[in-house]
Amino acid sequence: MALILHAIKRNKNVFKALIAAEYSGVQLEFAPDFEFSVSNTTPEFLKMNPLGKFPVLETPDGPVFESNAIARYVARLNGDNALYLSTPIDNARIDQWIDFSTLEIDSNILKLYLPRFGYAPYLPPAEEAANSALKRALGALNTHLASNTYLVGHSVTLADIITTCNLYLGFTEILVKSFTSEFPHVERYFWTLVNQPNFRKILGQVKQTDAVPPVQSAKKPAQPKESKPKPKDEPKKVAKPEPEKPKEEAEEEAPKPKPKNPLDLLPPSKMILDEWKRLYSNTKTNFREVAIKGFWDMYDPEGYSLWFCDYKYNDENTVSFVTLNKVGGFLQRMDLARKYAFGKMLVIGSQAPFKVKGLWLFRGQEIPQFVIDECYDMELYEWTKVDISDETQKERVNQMIEDYEPFEGEPLLDAKCFK
Repeated sequence: MALILHAIKRNKNVFKALIAAEYSGVQLEFAPDFEFSVSNTTPEFLKMNPLGKFPVLETPDGPVFESNAIARYVARLNGDNALYLSTPIDNARIDQWIDFSTLEIDSNILKLYLPRFGYAPYLPPAEEAANSALKRALGALNTHLASNTYLVGHSVTLADIITTCNLYLGFTEILVKSFTSEFPHVERYFWTLVNQPNFRKILGQVKQTDAVPPVQSAKKPAQPKESKPKPKDEPKKVAKPEPEKPKEEAEEEAPKPKPKNPLDLLPPSKMILDEWKRLYSNTKTNFREVAIKGFWDMYDPEGYSLWFCDYKYNDENTVSFVTLNKVGGFLQRMDLARKYAFGKMLVIGSQAPFKVKGLWLFRGQEIPQFVIDECYDMELYEWTKVDISDETQKERVNQMIEDYEPFEGEPLLDAKCFK
């Protein structure tokens, strides 16, 4: 009997067994037509795993559930035990790191992931606690990997497979570069492993996420539509043709054009915002001489205005991940103003509490009302209009545009651009 894996194919818990099988020379087959929330609710599946969770491995000796147990079974099937070592202490350490990555890394990544994708309620204090716990775990792993290429011994073991698969969800879905860069040895380890041939065959090309996902509302199961029974022998209704409407009436019912944004009704400006955004994006060297000078040459103080913003509650910015997420979420919600605005947001400081400050260029002489109405983050900031006749304020604008560091005497944790 073949070894049959009951699971969907793209899942980090399934990857554990598949990668172990590549190293061990074991052949696994997927159960045909497995469908999440359908196949795993059948009586046959529940006999294999009463909780209805996948993956489940069907073997000649009976089913095995729990992804780590399945990976261990696959790793031990061949006598040479390529993914285990020869001494009891080494094998105990392999199990030690499997448990560590499951309890300290995977569980905390899931606590960050599930609420943000709408699979659990989002509670900021819970996210901060999970973030702190994950940082402690990654710090411990980073220390170990500072002097070790692999977790145990000098080659890939099952501990490396399971740990890498647990990290995979974090790197690809929720842990951005500014977060993982605090753990350079973990980064080196992860990218080394996912590019090994046996890993790459299963995972494909791995790419780190560029942004922390915004919080989504909790997902609700779809409600089945009620079907109304048809009375027997109900005569078919024949639709009567409607008389053609007079031309005048038809014209009155035509959809009305959308009202123009008030900013589109302002007098034309000599500043073409897209030209400034292109100059900013394309300037790689001599930024002050090229981009900053170009900005002031283009700037139209009659058609645009500059604004500083300062976050009102910086004392709450005690966790770097959460602070970066606040700023990222703000920029996502500002998307409605992309046609009329350019912004720079700086997260400042080498240790908590972190300061958040920004610079915004808006069409018109005031902050657009539709932005204030639609983007609730606006009220979380103190807004001050820039006086460009003041050279000190003008230089502060220059420094914020070019991510000057140190900014006001402090290092930058991150700088984000809205363009």
